Amino acid sequence: MTIDHSSLEDCQQVLGYHFNNVDLLRQSLIHASVASQRAASNERLEFLGDAILGMVICHELYTRFPSYLEGELTKIKSMLVSRRTCAKIADDLGLGDFLEVGKGMAAQKRIPTSCRAAAFESVIGAIYLDGGEKAAWDFILRCTIDLLEQADANQHQENFKSMLQQYSQRTMDTTPVYEILDEKGPDHSKCFEVRVVIDHRRFASAWGPSKKEAEQLAAYLALQELNVIPADDAQASDTSV
Repeated sequence: MTIDHSSLEDCQQVLGYHFNNVDLLRQSLIHASVASQRAASNERLEFLGDAILGMVICHELYTRFPSYLEGELTKIKSMLVSRRTCAKIADDLGLGDFLEVGKGMAAQKRIPTSCRAAAFESVIGAIYLDGGEKAAWDFILRCTIDLLEQADANQHQENFKSMLQQYSQRTMDTTPVYEILDEKGPDHSKCFEVRVVIDHRRFASAWGPSKKEAEQLAAYLALQELNVIPADDAQASDTSV
């Protein structure tokens, strides 16, 4: 779409923030595919917003979970700032309706995940430059507070089976079944491949050093496929051997 005064006003209403310099908001919504030059696109604001988002999330996790070690905090942070999570927040805000993109991208059924995620980060950068750290911090917390409140390391690392069971019973009135597909290694050091089946639907399989851990990873993949939790590329890449 073309970014005009009316759309900028509507966008500010959606964001819950009024810009002193509306040109910053305008630039945050211009994709490189339509910008007159790369420096006029939202890429520089995306760079800034990405760093600010990471800082705020790290600070909030450090404060909220004083007993968690660095590895646990890193896993949660990776999920919260992932492209898929940022794109989902952009979708919830409706930012895609305000983005100005090239004709080729505009012709697609949906703007790519990376572009939607970049728009969210660019808006953060624009708000930071316009209103300072507190304005950006408040905006990020408004957008991520629900995720932060759910960001319990035990939930994300140990209770995927419980999450999946509750979800499937609530939405599909059935219980997940775990199938062992394969096993490798000597008796004292086996790895197991497990997949989840819910109401005849088979999900991606996962490997683990025990049946219990393989089931947890398989449940994690099923939750991703069902869009119950956002994908985390780093953790998802560890589910095969």
